[in-house]
Amino acid sequence: MIDASTFLRRALLADAVFSGIAALGFTFGAGAFAALFNLPETLLRETGLFLIAYTALVGWLASRSAVPKMLVMLVVAGNAAWTLASIALLFSGAVAPNLLGELMVVAQAIATGVFAELQYVGLRKSGSAVTA
Repeated sequence: MIDASTFLRRALLADAVFSGIAALGFTFGAGAFAALFNLPETLLRETGLFLIAYTALVGWLASRSAVPKMLVMLVVAGNAAWTLASIALLFSGAVAPNLLGELMVVAQAIATGVFAELQYVGLRKSGSAVTA
């Protein structure tokens, strides 16, 4: 456990808020977004369902003054991987989004990469290990 800096907690909270909004939209509006972005409805719905659990985890971390360092590092690594996977998806040929869909995937990849960076900086600004 480490003493979470205010910067880290705010970066985690911002991630939770934006992920929560995406979770609700993709889970309950998958059909509409699939038509809008020309992306598979199942992909969007499953992404939304994953983001519900992710939002709960990141929101919980943001609410704590002491956090497990390894769990925060997992969130940072997951965000970095999500960024790379999103861009790889566009080049893979597995999906054929329209221009708006491509812009949405790139925008969320950039946002996720920014969250990874902010959380990493926040982790470095955090205090030393907290003893029980």
